[in-house]
Amino acid sequence: MLVLGAAGGTGTAAMKIGRMLGAHVIAAAASTVKRKFVLAQGAHQAIDYTKDDWRRTLSSMTDGAPIDVVFDTVGGDISPIAFRTLGWRGRHLVVGFAAGKIPALPMNVALLKGASLVGLDSAQISRREPETYDRLTKEVVAWLDAGTLEPPPTMALAFEEFQDGFEAISARKALGKIVVEMR
Repeated sequence: MLVLGAAGGTGTAAMKIGRMLGAHVIAAAASTVKRKFVLAQGAHQAIDYTKDDWRRTLSSMTDGAPIDVVFDTVGGDISPIAFRTLGWRGRHLVVGFAAGKIPALPMNVALLKGASLVGLDSAQISRREPETYDRLTKEVVAWLDAGTLEPPPTMALAFEEFQDGFEAISARKALGKIVVEMR
């Protein structure tokens, strides 16, 4: 499992759940600080996806085996490249576009790989598939209650500091989840 944007709250949660379910998790992060963070959060390996040769490095990390699942919160130029790392019947889960740019994927790549591009939007799932949403929410809460799953690290800010949190997110320097406390 390749997690793009692994140092954020959603990416950290995906890494932890993927690992809990038995996946070998490779966390993609753009800075040394973030790569150290994701390794401390349980990623098996970390990769710098800003390097030109990152696909070659990824291939060496997997001994040439393709990726089964890409969890993508980043979007931008990295997404089509990450999609190409998938093996036959792989899945690319689109969760967001932290890079700001919505990527385009040549359709022939999906055809040649038999791969799926799947959008994940919890607001849509809760509205369109409420039973599924409730079941998954209960499952995650049970894992949290049992201590099987730890929540992502949280940086709590007072309301007066919300601008600091916004700037950390905008500059892509946030680690874990940022929460603004409303009092």
